[in-house]
Amino acid sequence: MAPEAELRAGEVIGIDLGTTYSCVAVARNGMAEIIANDQGNRTTPSIVAFSATDSERLVGEAAKNQAAFNPRRTIFDAKRLIGKKFDDPEVQRDLRYLPYPVVNGDGKPWVEIEIVKSEEEGGGGGGEMKRGFTPEEISAMILGKMKETAESYLGEPVSGAVVTVPAYFNDLQRQATKNAGKIAGLNVLRIINEPTAAAVAYGLNKLNRKRKQSKSKILVYDLGGGTFDVSLLELDGQEFRVLATGGDTHLGGGDFDQRVMEYFIKLIKRKYGKEEISEDKRALGKLRKECERAKRALSNQNQVRVEIEFQGIDISEPLTRAKFEELNLDLFQKTLEVVETTLIDAKLEKSEIEEVVLVGGSTRIPRLREMLKEMFDGKEPCKGVNPDEAVAYGAAVLGAKMSGHAVAVHDGITLFDVTPLSLGIERELGLMSVIIPRNTPIPTKISKEFFTIRDQQTRMRIYVFQGERTLIKDCIELGRFVLSGITPAPRGVSKVDVTFEIDENGILKVTSREKIPGAKSQSLTITNYKGGLTQQEIERMIKEAKEMEVKDKTAKARLYARIELERYIYDVKNAILSSDGLQQLGDERRKEEMSSVLATSRWLDENQGAIKEDYEKKLNELRGVWDPILSKRKKI
Repeated sequence: MAPEAELRAGEVIGIDLGTTYSCVAVARNGMAEIIANDQGNRTTPSIVAFSATDSERLVGEAAKNQAAFNPRRTIFDAKRLIGKKFDDPEVQRDLRYLPYPVVNGDGKPWVEIEIVKSEEEGGGGGGEMKRGFTPEEISAMILGKMKETAESYLGEPVSGAVVTVPAYFNDLQRQATKNAGKIAGLNVLRIINEPTAAAVAYGLNKLNRKRKQSKSKILVYDLGGGTFDVSLLELDGQEFRVLATGGDTHLGGGDFDQRVMEYFIKLIKRKYGKEEISEDKRALGKLRKECERAKRALSNQNQVRVEIEFQGIDISEPLTRAKFEELNLDLFQKTLEVVETTLIDAKLEKSEIEEVVLVGGSTRIPRLREMLKEMFDGKEPCKGVNPDEAVAYGAAVLGAKMSGHAVAVHDGITLFDVTPLSLGIERELGLMSVIIPRNTPIPTKISKEFFTIRDQQTRMRIYVFQGERTLIKDCIELGRFVLSGITPAPRGVSKVDVTFEIDENGILKVTSREKIPGAKSQSLTITNYKGGLTQQEIERMIKEAKEMEVKDKTAKARLYARIELERYIYDVKNAILSSDGLQQLGDERRKEEMSSVLATSRWLDENQGAIKEDYEKKLNELRGVWDPILSKRKKI
């Protein structure tokens, strides 16, 4: 039996690998379930953090919680870097705002982590070294966390997965995501577009409510933390057919946060005279966290306060919903322009859209919902799916179908997706010759005939590009190869067929062959594009990921020891505040006992990197003082 067939015998999970949050689900017995992580949350921050000594790695909530104290080693937004080149204008724009260093690693953006050796190792300083991680490796760590979450819930190993990507991801980004899955120890059986997965969740919800199964056209508006997609689909029973897609892989909630950050940086400089805040990575990390919190709160409130401490000054400033909307209105409008373009590509009128389905946490922004409602002549956006969970839900349903475990309503699902961008090759004068136009249904296979352009030409260079521009310099190069052995002849006589084949994952294979009997062919599967990962690199990263599992177990034990101490301090402080039942201590004794809690709380703040045994020791000391007091209080 083939290895892939063996993998399909087990559970196949669905993973929504998000820019800011990720989610994992599994479908069994005809039902899809979102799996909560070890903190009980149904989504997990897509954040990875490293300790200064490289002794541990944190993923998810633990990484996010320490971000403000460790900004240069806390990695977020890796999805915005994956599959891109270092000199990409969008990457260069992001580098201005990222608190962690990103360097040029053979044409790719590599995250650089500075590791500080201990005094014994470093010999009194000078013990720093730097280690680089590709965006694929960082994404693999997040996928590994999702895999671990699923395995803890299912009680068995998980190998197979369906992983989602933005509909507007190009071929390089899709292949890089597959590589990340491989590094994480997952067999990525299929890559599917996020809005398509959400449409599956919506469609099944509609079927489960036993509504009519006639054809309906829906628009999925997917605005997450870092990417934006629009997909137009036609639902016919359990058949899901994508008609057109549009989007921006560099637009999302993170951009809204950045606009708010820039506003407050200017305000702090002007009002408080703190010009140096722009250079303080730790302060910017705290401000970023506050701006994200404020954005979320403004979905339900008209005003919030943004508060940070900087250089001994407590800064507290209001942010109104109206100001937030003013700061981001052009970005909101940009999403509607994409909707308009996608409708035109699908040759549909707004009146033909039965439902507008909202996906992604950023769709909770009230002004965005109002703008969409106005655009569709008062039609209320659908609230029938959870915007944070719909993508993982749909991916899990498709995973169940692939594993052979699907039953009931999941069994008959048929999915027809499209390619988001045009694909072609370079022809003379640097022009783009399109072979597969964008929004072509996939899987697909299309051939185009080309002629030699020089007398006695025996070789033809095939440069593969993706994009919508006329000149290849404005498109994305996916790869290149040479077809040799062409029959020498006057220019324009020898003919060459170039065939583009896209599989159901959206992965491209290009083949060229001279049009004569018995001619040899050359082919290229876009898996090892210039600047991508070689098989040897992938294998090295898989090995390193396994080695890090041991460190991760140590980190997890340390983290849980810290959490237990934090919870105990919280319980004691609550008891002190309530005061009833503590009166018997007397004022002096009570003051003494309270000081022990405050001292431990201060120690906790000052010792972010303490080891597990230190936390346990502090907890035992505190318990020795407070357990007898709390037990008396319970009796009273």
